[in-house]
Amino acid sequence: MSRTVRVTVKGSFDGLSAGQLAELVAEQDRHSFLHTEYTPEGYLAYDLPARPFFTFRFLAQATGEDEIPLLALEAEEKAAAWMAARGYPVKNLTSQTVDMSEVPLGKRGRREAGR
Repeated sequence: MSRTVRVTVKGSFDGLSAGQLAELVAEQDRHSFLHTEYTPEGYLAYDLPARPFFTFRFLAQATGEDEIPLLALEAEEKAAAWMAARGYPVKNLTSQTVDMSEVPLGKRGRREAGR
């Protein structure tokens, strides 16, 4: 059985140049915390120059519980590679996973599941 896993990678920008900061601020509308989503390629969100932190949100599939830690590592690597490819220095990458099959259903979800 396939499990849907949400992986959130957090980190902070580390010593952005003035040009890099301006570039990221110009793109900020595309990376808003107000419109986040989990996607296979990852959704980047940040709020510069107010805070130096960012999050990447990844959606992944696992066939077993033992694969979930590997998905977290892969997501961290993808986030680091995305930043490195654009020349953005980052630090303190951490990740958190949520196995969606273990999230309790709310009232509406239970009602839909009962149909």
